[in-house]
Amino acid sequence: MSNFSLEDIVSLCKRRGFIYPGSEIYGGLSGTWDYGPLGVSLKRNITNLWWKNFVDERSDIYGLDTAILMNSRVWQASGHINTFNDPLVEDKLTKKRYRLDHILEDNGIDPEGLTLEEMVKIVNDKNIKSPDGHDLGRAGQFNLMFKSNIGPVEDESSVVYLRPETAQGMFVNFKNIIDSFYPDMPFGLAQMGKNFRNEIAPRDFIFRSRELEIMELEYFVKPDTWEVEFNKLLEDQRRWYVDILGLESHRIREKELSEQERAHYSKRTIDFEYEYPIGFKEIGGLAYRTDYDLSNHQKLSGKSMEYVTKGTTEHFIPHVLEPTFGLDRHILAVLCEAYEEDEVNGERRIVLKLRSDMAPYKAAISPLLKNKQELVVQANKLFNEIKKIYPNIVWDDNGNIGKRYRRQDEIGTPYCITVDFETLDNHTVTIRDRDTTEQQRISINDVTEFLQKN
Repeated sequence: MSNFSLEDIVSLCKRRGFIYPGSEIYGGLSGTWDYGPLGVSLKRNITNLWWKNFVDERSDIYGLDTAILMNSRVWQASGHINTFNDPLVEDKLTKKRYRLDHILEDNGIDPEGLTLEEMVKIVNDKNIKSPDGHDLGRAGQFNLMFKSNIGPVEDESSVVYLRPETAQGMFVNFKNIIDSFYPDMPFGLAQMGKNFRNEIAPRDFIFRSRELEIMELEYFVKPDTWEVEFNKLLEDQRRWYVDILGLESHRIREKELSEQERAHYSKRTIDFEYEYPIGFKEIGGLAYRTDYDLSNHQKLSGKSMEYVTKGTTEHFIPHVLEPTFGLDRHILAVLCEAYEEDEVNGERRIVLKLRSDMAPYKAAISPLLKNKQELVVQANKLFNEIKKIYPNIVWDDNGNIGKRYRRQDEIGTPYCITVDFETLDNHTVTIRDRDTTEQQRISINDVTEFLQKN
């Protein structure tokens, strides 16, 4: 990782079609982002890798895809209606609203673990102003859930919420999984999906937005085994970030949260933080949710959430461990990890050194000159043959060969394969390596094997 700012990443993402501002032609909508063609491919590569590692390669995990809209009593049982809040404060003059903890952060004060009253006292004692330099008004708690109504009549009976987390969909399906599959204990449920949080002040690009995606597990264990299983999952997460996702170990750190910092349902939480250009920030976490959720759903729904051990009369409400992974934050971390600026032949170059299994395109195929029909025909033939095996390759004949190389470097394509006049004479092509810029000639018949090995 070279020295760069978050704005450099934002600029690259917009310019090259990774991520665009939401509703941009209408001036945008704060806290929303649209993934472009390359962003969609990068996202899919990460989610496929996560699903393969945490679901496909394990026999104790079951996949789910639950509804975004749920009965509002779900959120009553989970505690979100009463506790899913952020501290809100208003600029007395402009009436703009801000997160009070963010204002403290911007003034060099760590707000972690502080109550609303403690934050207000610091603001008053230090005479902290709004970002516009004005006095701040009274602070209060703001519920982050998006509220709506279902059906033609808007009253209390029709209230629904866009889910703020995927976890509850897995908890309310716990009994269904037991009845359908009766898995051995411990076992887990996995889900990836959209979540919605009415952030007071979304910021830092896709790091904090109002519409986000999460990948997570709810892992059900016997109450007396939670510490053993917690440590196993902790090692799994450590391996994921460094060995599988490929982040540098010195840019990942773990933070044990205090009781004041933990969510209302958690008895122990460890956050994983990545060193973004904006500093170390949370990318995922591991929480011990005890039996909080299942017990509350049993109480409010009247449905048993007990697990009966096979062949015995032992029955208990399982405790839950929750490894959570922020997908958008993963994407941002992968982009930051791969972003570099260097110099090639005296010219500044921006390059994304994405791993081959992460890159949106594995290779770009080009004719040396797009106005030479014989080169275009041969390059097209190679492109169509390779694409049957590797769908994620791209055709590129726009501009001269140097501009193509720079463009493919910026979007992270590992290899550029060029059909030139020597191809017509001896059936070889030029393959250029993105990271080293070195070129080699290989037989056109060996291109598929080369891509398989690399």
